[in-house]
Amino acid sequence: MGEVMTQFPKWIVDEVRRNKTDLRGSAAANTAAELSERALHTVCDEARCPNKGKCFSEGEATFLILGDICTRNCGFCAVKKAKPLPPDAGEPRRAAELCRKWGLKYVVFTSPTRDDLPDGGAAHFAATNRLIKELSPGIKTEPLIPDLKGDVEALRTILDSNPDVLGHNVEMAAGLYAGARAGADYERSLLVIRNAKKLRPDILTKSGIMLGLGETPAELERTMADLAAHGCDLLTLGQYLAPSRTHRPVVKYYTEEEFSGWGEKARALGFKAVLSGPLVRSSYRAASLYRSAKENHGRN
Repeated sequence: MGEVMTQFPKWIVDEVRRNKTDLRGSAAANTAAELSERALHTVCDEARCPNKGKCFSEGEATFLILGDICTRNCGFCAVKKAKPLPPDAGEPRRAAELCRKWGLKYVVFTSPTRDDLPDGGAAHFAATNRLIKELSPGIKTEPLIPDLKGDVEALRTILDSNPDVLGHNVEMAAGLYAGARAGADYERSLLVIRNAKKLRPDILTKSGIMLGLGETPAELERTMADLAAHGCDLLTLGQYLAPSRTHRPVVKYYTEEEFSGWGEKARALGFKAVLSGPLVRSSYRAASLYRSAKENHGRN
């Protein structure tokens, strides 16, 4: 896996300071308060996203539906692991109402993996997507889904609610799955992308890869090529940051120049739009990435 990195680069230290400053602002406080009032979770909080301060200060958040407890135990993830609660039937409407109140034009929502549910939470995703679009006509939606255990009918349920982008993260190179993604399967994740594109070729597909977990350059290039070959339209590349000392450690911190280079390699593989940088996350600047794909390829 390589030598574990223990020294934080300056860009991490600087960004933590900026985010702490942003979180002390009134705009960020209002965002957090409105989420709390509606009993809504965000992946910003649960996954300890490094961009939380910036996004909250701008009134942006990525909703985490289906609770805040995951049924899997990935070594890189900060979301809680335990027995989850049943889906909250009122949650889709509360999320949709907040989207309308905030006047959002683009929204990303995701969930923990819910292997305890027969459809993996697909019906809840679909209900959330439909209500958001009903209450905010013209809004663009991007559900970022788990692998649904490869259930094609569950995937169809979500796609039939007409999202604009369907996201599913492959997360890392295939060789790292055994030690870091308990319960996940690399080929199954690729098939989520391929099946989504087969079922609804009009809907953009999206995935994300974390860098710094111990992948080799050849493994990273192969992962990007696999996604492109399976019909992935949009790609994000970001630095893995360990949520705590008990999580899988960082093996390498990539420089901004390296991220730029990998972004160019991804574009050369045919992705419609790529966002690559140290603090890039799946939902970061999602609307901008979507617009780039549309503009670059002349789609409405």
